[in-house]
Amino acid sequence: MLKKTFRGRMITSAEAVEAMAEVVSWEEVPESLEHKRIDYLAERKRSLRARYAYGIIFLITNLWAWFVRDYAQRVLPELHYMKSCGSGGNDCFHTLGVLRVSLGSFIFFFLMFLTTSKTRKLCEARNAWHSGWWGLKFFILLISMVVPLFVPSYSLQLYGEFARIGAGIFLLLQLISVIQFINWWNKYWMPDEQKKQSCSLGLFMSTLFYIASMSGIAFMYSSHAMKSPCILNIFFITWTTILLIVMMVISLHSKVNRGLLSSGIMASYIVFLCWSAIRSEPANEECNRQKQGNGNGDWSTILGFLIAICSIVMATFSTGIDSQSFQFQKDEVKEDDDIPYKYGFFHLTFSLGAMYFAMLFISWNLNNSAKKWSIDVGWTSTWVKIVNEWFAASIFLWTLISPVLRQSEVMDHEEPVQEIDNSAVP
Repeated sequence: MLKKTFRGRMITSAEAVEAMAEVVSWEEVPESLEHKRIDYLAERKRSLRARYAYGIIFLITNLWAWFVRDYAQRVLPELHYMKSCGSGGNDCFHTLGVLRVSLGSFIFFFLMFLTTSKTRKLCEARNAWHSGWWGLKFFILLISMVVPLFVPSYSLQLYGEFARIGAGIFLLLQLISVIQFINWWNKYWMPDEQKKQSCSLGLFMSTLFYIASMSGIAFMYSSHAMKSPCILNIFFITWTTILLIVMMVISLHSKVNRGLLSSGIMASYIVFLCWSAIRSEPANEECNRQKQGNGNGDWSTILGFLIAICSIVMATFSTGIDSQSFQFQKDEVKEDDDIPYKYGFFHLTFSLGAMYFAMLFISWNLNNSAKKWSIDVGWTSTWVKIVNEWFAASIFLWTLISPVLRQSEVMDHEEPVQEIDNSAVP
């Protein structure tokens, strides 16, 4: 009897111990999950901070390219004795000097693209490489900048042709990103019939953008198209006005019914591109009232130059972090350990941006000798911007029309089926 009682107590105590162990294990699970969430949050913050570091690196390479183009020949006489720099070191300054800096920046960011393109989770080693190891990456950047100094000039010319293509691809990516942003802004500000939101703010923003667009058109006519020889400028401005009206009419069409906000934002964008294209015309042209540069640059020229460089960096940065605009599956479920943005696309965009800033510094002309404090000036730059404007308007119009065309095709396919079903009924 005592043995049975003792055994019963032993069994009871063993069950109690197991129950307590299960309780402890279940209590440890939330704690471990909480620790993981904290670790993932810290890694996510590191990753988000890293993109600003890459943006600063890209800004420094832009400034270095400007320095090499305008002042390095006088400040760095050591390059005159390098064989790859040619006689007097001319092949390491001016246009070819910009291409060398661009090539170094492209090498660095393309290496980062190759080493981070398949990163998916914050716990991967490639995530740590993207967000850390800055000492090693600074060394790789230094090597990437030095290697192009030994590249012969004819190879740089080939890279320049390749950079034109890369810069064009960059402009296309930037354009898609801008259109996606316009569509998002239109959905955000325009009213929702189900939520019964007020449309007053959307109408106010639409009116504001259209007033800005019309004011820009009037300003360009008054400042760049008043003289009879300015036929090309008159054509640019008039065609921009026609595109503006076409976008507004199609947006208000009953089958499209997209409102005026998205077309108003796009109208302001293409007016800006038209104005920028006209401003890129050579300053000695009769229809461009820009002051002739004296080689040193006044305060307005220097300020405009610095704003242009910051615009290049911001355009590259904003396009690089906007990988969602280029995903086929928009509604992917995000988990706690997913990376906050696509590292591969981010670095690929910066490598294309390295080609783009080279084209702006040499005005898309491989044989160009740009003046000091000038950027993106010349007839080639003008036509690149005009074609970009027309292409932007065409893509935007297609985004308005394509849903209507697809809907009409679906209805055309459904009508024969309905006729067959009706004929089958006795």
